[in-house]
Order: sequence, then C-alpha cells, then structure tokens
Amino acid sequence: MSEALVLLPGLLSDARLYSPQFNALSRDRAVMVAPITTGERIEEIASAILMSAPQKFALAGLSMGGIVAMEVLRRAPERVTRIALMDCTPLPATPQEATAREDWIVAARAGRFEDAVRAELRAEYLAPGPARADVMAKVMAMAKGMGPEIYVRQARALTRRKDQQATLRKIRQPTLILCGDSDGLTPVKRHEFMAELIPFARLEIIAGAGHLPTLEQPAAVTEALRAWMKQPLVLR
Repeated sequence: MSEALVLLPGLLSDARLYSPQFNALSRDRAVMVAPITTGERIEEIASAILMSAPQKFALAGLSMGGIVAMEVLRRAPERVTRIALMDCTPLPATPQEATAREDWIVAARAGRFEDAVRAELRAEYLAPGPARADVMAKVMAMAKGMGPEIYVRQARALTRRKDQQATLRKIRQPTLILCGDSDGLTPVKRHEFMAELIPFARLEIIAGAGHLPTLEQPAAVTEALRAWMKQPLVLR
C-alpha cells in the first residue's frame, strides 16, 4: 500500500491551502491535512501531530507548516518516510521579526485582526499578476475562519522557534525543497541553502509563484509532489 501523506498548512491556513493537491493525490493514497493550531510552541504542535498521524508517513509542510514539519522529523525521524519543505526557513526568528510580530499580536488583541493578517501575509509575498487578488482573497477567508486567538498562539510559536539546521543535516529520507521563484518572504536563496544542507535533497523552483505556490501554481506543485512520492526510499 502507498505511504500515507500528511500535509501541514501555514500560518492562519487550513486544508484549503492544499485543495488542488489533496484532490489529485488522494486518488491513490491516504492524504490528511493536520492542523497546526494547538500550542504556543512549535514543539507542542509537533507532538500533537505525532499523536494523530499514522505510524509511518510522508510529510509535507508549507511556510509555518514546513517549520513544524522539521520539528516533527527531529522528534520522530523513524516515523517519517520522506519530507517536503516548501517556502519555509530552518532559521530562528530574528529580533526584528520578533519585535514586529509582537506589534501584530497587540493589534489582533485590540480588535485589529485584519490589520495583523495583512501585515503577516502581504500581497507582495506572492507572484505579481492577475491571480494575486484571488489568492489573497482565499488567504483572508482562511485567516478569518481561524480568528485572532489561533493567530496569537501561532505567532508566539513562530517567535519562539528553534534553529533547525542540525535537523536538516541529519536527513536521510527522500527530500523535496520547493519554493516559488517570486517568494517575497522566504526567497529562493534560502531554499538553495536548505538543499545544500540535506543529502539527496531535490530542489524545485516553481515559476510564476510566490510564497503560496500550492494555490498560485497548483498543477506544478502537484507534479513535484508526485515525483517526490515516487522516489525510492533511501536505505539507512
């Protein structure tokens, strides 16, 4: 039987972030989208995912979901058969990022949640073009469904995240590093750096996409994930 695939969405996102990939990939394997909404630390979120995930599974995460995926792998490498890290970073939050996020948390708690969302998930992080407005509308709809309380927890977790470079160096599973060529938040150079840290990693740059390629160029991302899932497992 094909490996189950666990997808981890990003900040203030839900299963809709992966709708095209879920519809396509679930035809021949079990696919689940695990929430990353519990806990104020990445470690707590990863523990909750491991409690609900299959005993062994392929793991893919985008943005904050990629950050959580690295922690899941760090905690239970024997359970993760392969990993895809998309539009994310292994680095801890900078002091500037932490300070800015505190301001956004204050705004969300003061009734200016939409302002905080627009500061976190900026339109310029996406690829330019006519599709940008539609993707941003989907982003805002997901964020509103989550609400300010979940945002504050996730923002706290991002601010407190650990450096995962050592985790990447230890990966021996088939690994896909993927990002949009116009990602304005975690640029291509960051992903090139990640791929260099990981033995056997495959780097995929999606043309015409920014920080959310699963929605901006869904067909290209689906094909990249299919190819990754077909890679033979690396013997330890």
